[in-house]
Amino acid sequence: MEVLDIIKPENQVFCKSHLMTDTPLSYCPGCGHGTANNLIMEVIDEMGISEDTIGVAPVGCSVLAYDFMNIDMTQAAHGRAPAVATAIVRTWPEKYVFTYQGDGDLAAIGTAETIHACNRGENIVIFFINNGIYGMTGGQMAPTTLEGMKSSTSPYGREIATMGSPLKITELIANLPGVYSVSRHALHTHKHVRKAKIAIRRAFENTRLKKGLSFIEILSNCNSGWKMTPNDANDWMVENMFPYFPLGDIKVENKLKV
Repeated sequence: MEVLDIIKPENQVFCKSHLMTDTPLSYCPGCGHGTANNLIMEVIDEMGISEDTIGVAPVGCSVLAYDFMNIDMTQAAHGRAPAVATAIVRTWPEKYVFTYQGDGDLAAIGTAETIHACNRGENIVIFFINNGIYGMTGGQMAPTTLEGMKSSTSPYGREIATMGSPLKITELIANLPGVYSVSRHALHTHKHVRKAKIAIRRAFENTRLKKGLSFIEILSNCNSGWKMTPNDANDWMVENMFPYFPLGDIKVENKLKV
């Protein structure tokens, strides 16, 4: 088949959203954040809700989203994005409000804000980028760091006996009655990108219908923090993170799938 034969609109995986700024991405090359940013903006653009959407991002790699998402954004202190999002959506209940957080932020310093916002069933979307490490601040061990995984604060690998088990916070959140929809995705292949986009669209539709909180975890690599090439980091993610953090729907229409 000629290459030109497959260059058709129906075969396009994704393109740069009109809601992405022209600022060059400053994420590390190979990181999944850029794709995640673009997918969220693509869905918001297609739904025609850009003027009614407000994003909240805290500290960490996620804070860079302000440079690239051409919608109303505000910053929260480290871990406090769900609390800020709660204030926004209660002040303007007609708005589409989302948080964009990393694992160190959401599952460590922000654990309380995350769990209580989810338990209350705030009508927001939470995007959780999980790369199993503190990416921006030096590659320290995070709550989601896998057993045996090396980091700057666990140079010999995470040891369960002294450091505890990796936190499956997404499964924990799914059990809260206020959470309407929960799923986990990845962005390393076109197939996974398309599945993630469907979930993102569904989450914002839940907001439109005031169904409550939608939670989307996105597994990503951190090739800089993991000290790997992007391709090797993707392979490592598939081989090591997917078995512990399996992809797919966890809760749909307020009903647990697993």
